[in-house]
Amino acid sequence: MIVESLSALANPYSLLAVFIGTVSGVLVGGMPGLTATMAVALLIPVTFALEPLTGLLLMGGVYCGAMYGGSIPAILLRTPGTPAAVATAMEGYPMTQKGKGGLALKVSVISSFVGGTFSAFVLLLVAPILAKFALSFGPPEYFLLALVGLAGIVSMADDQSSLVKALISGLIGLILAVVGTDPMSGMLRYTMNNPDLFDGIAFMPALIGLFSISQMLELTGSGSIVADTSVITKIKREPMPKGLGKYIGTGSLVGTIVGILPGEGATIAAFLSYNVARQRSKNKELFGKGNPEGIAAAEAGNNGCVGGSLIPTLTLGIPGNSVAAALLGGLLVHGLIPGPELFTKYGVMTYAFILSLFLANVVFLIMGLLMAPHFARISLTPTGLLIPVVCLFSVLGSYAMNNSVFDIYVALACGIVAVILHKTGFSLGALILGLILGPIAESGFAQALIMGHGDYRIFFNRPQAMALWFIIFLLLIPPAYQAIKRHREKKEADTLQPV
Repeated sequence: MIVESLSALANPYSLLAVFIGTVSGVLVGGMPGLTATMAVALLIPVTFALEPLTGLLLMGGVYCGAMYGGSIPAILLRTPGTPAAVATAMEGYPMTQKGKGGLALKVSVISSFVGGTFSAFVLLLVAPILAKFALSFGPPEYFLLALVGLAGIVSMADDQSSLVKALISGLIGLILAVVGTDPMSGMLRYTMNNPDLFDGIAFMPALIGLFSISQMLELTGSGSIVADTSVITKIKREPMPKGLGKYIGTGSLVGTIVGILPGEGATIAAFLSYNVARQRSKNKELFGKGNPEGIAAAEAGNNGCVGGSLIPTLTLGIPGNSVAAALLGGLLVHGLIPGPELFTKYGVMTYAFILSLFLANVVFLIMGLLMAPHFARISLTPTGLLIPVVCLFSVLGSYAMNNSVFDIYVALACGIVAVILHKTGFSLGALILGLILGPIAESGFAQALIMGHGDYRIFFNRPQAMALWFIIFLLLIPPAYQAIKRHREKKEADTLQPV
């Protein structure tokens, strides 16, 4: 069957579909506000006129390409093309400001390739087995998984004062996340009777405001993003930093596992991978200042989510995330019902689609490596031209999500608030974590209590839950140890000072 699938994939139309889909995905992912979900959903009507396999290959290429493409503006302009690229922006943009944008792009594309290839390999070999594992996760586990992500807020702080500000930032994100309709009772919360807020604060406009518009406001008055433009000429000769393999491996594994869990997404995978890398790193003080280890982990994580999310989608018909849900719609349109029959009766088509993911990863790898020096020169664009163009795309991206003018106001307000928070030392990363994970934690907590009839032991009486509690414990140990160590050092320094 694999040989027949390879033969079907080798068809010129199939190869062209993968190429066009991947390149289109990179371009879509590189535009703020235009997500992979939107691109795949818009492609579904187009696939009506195509063969089922060609349509699937086109959508799979867009999915893979968009996951990588979001890192390009995130690194060069601090404007994440996709929500999953937020963690990449935290390390990539400081590298661009140092004139190392080309190196950051190189780390990004290689990490994305490894993460995407690893998850596609897992999808090819063990999809049915891992799909059953995904079903063992219920509301208690999803609540604890959100706590695992929120535990990363603690690791974002360098000292006690920044820890307090990081926690406050995370709390602000959680407060913003509860605006809208209560998922359990259906009651309206903090909406001020504004119908635009009934579904909550739209995440993508808020993200565009917090990262894109705020950065453009901060660039006002500067001549260029890069402080020393002479270093930009060295990007072709700069080798890959050593020791990134373990961070790429960690991100690939975390991203694939998170992708398998129905309802989770690449954004959570990227942040979890980033936080794990920060905990394992010997250079924790460099995080937030341009550490390629963070880029490697985050990009491997969000691309590892691609193959992982397709495991429950193809085997159980349960989408791993919103992009997989759109792709599932494309399957159903062509009469392809997820389940065992997809791997038997339609096995040639299914395995050809899975194998095309490997090809799509190769396409964006070559594209990224060849174009990285040229992409990096975007950072040399004078800010007088760059600011209005990026702001225009940001406004269009905010509006395009829901065709709502109110979302433009949300983006602008978030941009102004983000500038104030950044100037006063608060953490935008912690705020984003709270905004992303708040709804997941809330719904998981409420559903778990309903399942357990109000008994809190439901969060402790399952093996999966205990494993997640153990992970939370491990994530909190290093920050606690560092806090105690800093306290002792400060106490010793005060003792040694002459009276």
